[in-house]
Amino acid sequence: MFEILMYLFESYFDAGSYPEPDKLSRKLSAAGFEGEEITEALTWLSALQLQNPENYPDSLLHTGQRHFAELELKRVSYEARQFLMFAEQQHLISAVEREMIIDRAVALQQENLALDKLKLIMLMVLWNRHQDIDPLLIEELLTPLHSAQLH
Repeated sequence: MFEILMYLFESYFDAGSYPEPDKLSRKLSAAGFEGEEITEALTWLSALQLQNPENYPDSLLHTGQRHFAELELKRVSYEARQFLMFAEQQHLISAVEREMIIDRAVALQQENLALDKLKLIMLMVLWNRHQDIDPLLIEELLTPLHSAQLH
């Protein structure tokens, strides 16, 4: 599925969004992706689309520390959780975006999700939220993805 997410970002970022599910499914199939992988990606993307401003508050006001639930600790690696907290502390993402990223990471139902995969999830969440992502942040999120295989 991560190969599909990278393909979508690389192919449709400049356009601002990717095609509707039916058309996207055909394009992904024509690009050589497998049916089951396409279905999984489309399901994940559909849930991502539900993360719109109407379903989330504008901001989360807090002065404390975010503690991870047991399920989140199992699904997201320590390194990925540390990066997520760093990104929030450096104001690269908001607390609301952090929660959206965690939601999409946990939804994958994978154990110990690696940092490179979390960065791609972060990129997709931010792209879904707003189209003017800082180019330096894009570079940071993509750099290790090109040097590591995403299986």
